[in-house]
Amino acid sequence: MAITRRQELRALDTDERTFVEKSHHPNVQDLSDDELRSLTKLLRERRSRARTEANRRRRELRGKAPAKGATASQADEGSKLKLAILAMAMRRLNSEVERRRKMSAKTALIESANRALGLKAASDVASPPINARRAHEGMRNNPNRRIQNLIRPMELGRLRQAAKVAQAKRDNR
Repeated sequence: MAITRRQELRALDTDERTFVEKSHHPNVQDLSDDELRSLTKLLRERRSRARTEANRRRRELRGKAPAKGATASQADEGSKLKLAILAMAMRRLNSEVERRRKMSAKTALIESANRALGLKAASDVASPPINARRAHEGMRNNPNRRIQNLIRPMELGRLRQAAKVAQAKRDNR
């Protein structure tokens, strides 16, 4: 189920609202790499804190932990919602970081390929034509290292069977 902006505003405090607002689509692409890194760090800390709080409230509801305040928590829907919102914001930020990483890797690959092409075009060494009627280096002979067996397989089978028959005769005496 999608979480609306109104639900986000209700569940988050003012600092968290600004962080989550920056993680939405048009705003996240305007951030510089340093701003994106710092925002990811801050949002990760907030998400961790919200996760701890949600777990504590859940334990209070089950009666496994003492109440933090004067009375035990009655429900934990708000903490669950806050955790879900912050987790979705982290997912958006992580996907933006990954998108930028892939884009920079692709541009670096294109630059290195263009540089290699330029170096190849600038080299003076003329390679020999591919269909020249010479062997150039050619293939090397790769000798077979297995020893050739000179005994025929039929003869081996005959001898093996004769040994089995002789052993069976000895065993039956």
